Amino acid sequence: MVKKSRGFRTRTRKKLKAETRRKGITRYLKEFSVGDRVVIKIDPSSHKGMPFPRFKGKVGRIVGKRGRSFIVEIRNGKKLKKVISRPEHLELI
Repeated sequence: MVKKSRGFRTRTRKKLKAETRRKGITRYLKEFSVGDRVVIKIDPSSHKGMPFPRFKGKVGRIVGKRGRSFIVEIRNGKKLKKVISRPEHLELI
């Protein structure tokens, strides 16, 4: 038997479905500063810099920038995790 593949987007049919069709490039040009509070809202049409689907809807604080991406610190239970995400997947609170 062949082993079933477990890719990055497995079991995300409903989770990563776009609600409406969006136009424009302004969502790619968003800027945030260190200390801003953001919510992770995954944009399924953009695959680059997409955070893991487990973090969808989580609220975090921007701690730094890495290239075009931002480093977001999220509390996961008692642990603090750092998620690297591009601006199209983030939204200010």
